[in-house]
Amino acid sequence: MMLIPPRVPNRREDGLLHFDLLPPLSLYVHIPWCVKKCPYCDFYSHAISSAVPEERYLTALEQDLEASLPLIKGRQVSTVFIGGGTPSLLSGDAINKLLVILRNKLLLTPDVEITLEANPGTFDDDKIKAYREAGVNRLSIGIQSFNQKHLDILGRIHDVNQAKRAVEIAMTHFDNVNLDLMYALPHQTKDDLDADLTMAISYDPAHLSLYQLTIEQNTYFAFNPPDLPDEDTVADMQDMIEMMTATAGYEHYEVSAYAKPGRACRHNINYWLFGDYLGIGSGAHSKITVDGKVIRQTRFEQPPTYMLEAGKGRAVDEEFTLSHEDLGFEFMLNALRLTKGFYPEMFEERTALPLDSIRPYLKQAEKRGLLYRDPTIIRPTEKGMLFLNDLQQIFLPDE
Repeated sequence: MMLIPPRVPNRREDGLLHFDLLPPLSLYVHIPWCVKKCPYCDFYSHAISSAVPEERYLTALEQDLEASLPLIKGRQVSTVFIGGGTPSLLSGDAINKLLVILRNKLLLTPDVEITLEANPGTFDDDKIKAYREAGVNRLSIGIQSFNQKHLDILGRIHDVNQAKRAVEIAMTHFDNVNLDLMYALPHQTKDDLDADLTMAISYDPAHLSLYQLTIEQNTYFAFNPPDLPDEDTVADMQDMIEMMTATAGYEHYEVSAYAKPGRACRHNINYWLFGDYLGIGSGAHSKITVDGKVIRQTRFEQPPTYMLEAGKGRAVDEEFTLSHEDLGFEFMLNALRLTKGFYPEMFEERTALPLDSIRPYLKQAEKRGLLYRDPTIIRPTEKGMLFLNDLQQIFLPDE
């Protein structure tokens, strides 16, 4: 992964933020519907039993985007991520219309990365081919496991054969494919994980996202806790992942992300390096640097409400400005996920705050062996990656 080179630091003037250079800008498009809600999922999504209202939703997305343009006037968009939910519920024609809207409304860079998330249970060869022809150039497939027992436990709508077929179809039409897998699953053994990883690596995808199953609040698993592997087994699984991915030529560049050379997800890197992103769609979130401040927005969550309000030019449900203290914490919360860390100058560039504002926290993290820093780099140590939550919490602003 290539880090962005240092630039001239920003300054604070009279309590306002002064940015010498605005951060890169990404676009996130949220598709809120799924066939069914998975028991571990705390992402914003709704199970839908009828057809997705494609035309109405596309109209709302266009209205939402149009109302948001003053916030990003004149700025180029370098990555687009169509996530959910299950975006692959949409037809190829709908994705084509969406990308036409984006091209007409936005300044997309010539090499824009356009990712779409897909569920193996919701697409076929014709649909994936149509996505590629529409302009999607990166496909992320939610495999989760190649083991039927674990797919059943996770409540996935696809089976093992569909998972394998999905990867084969994707690799036919795309040269930039990500496979999502989960580990530390209920009753999963190290041999089970070995088999899953071996199968995934055999397809030689450009990118692997390997997530440890965690029990999130307000999910089915939170109310009905499954029997998960113990800590020692999970640690052994993580060691296995490191060994197998490295042997296969993948770089571990972010907590859960592994990429072949030059294939790291640019959209997600922009998140981790505290870049800007405009989020449109039901329940979408934004982080935008504008008029000397950094704002966060949340769109209305319920699709009917979102579509109604977008039609009135007011899809944003909540908006607030990040305090100077929160800016420092949020930068570190994100950037510390990157195994190679960040240039010290980038903290000042992206927050317009002096690095001295977090120096006591940096020293504390160093003293605990969780952080390494020198004049050229700040990064988590190996111990810091293992205890990332502890490291991030050091940077919480004092009450």
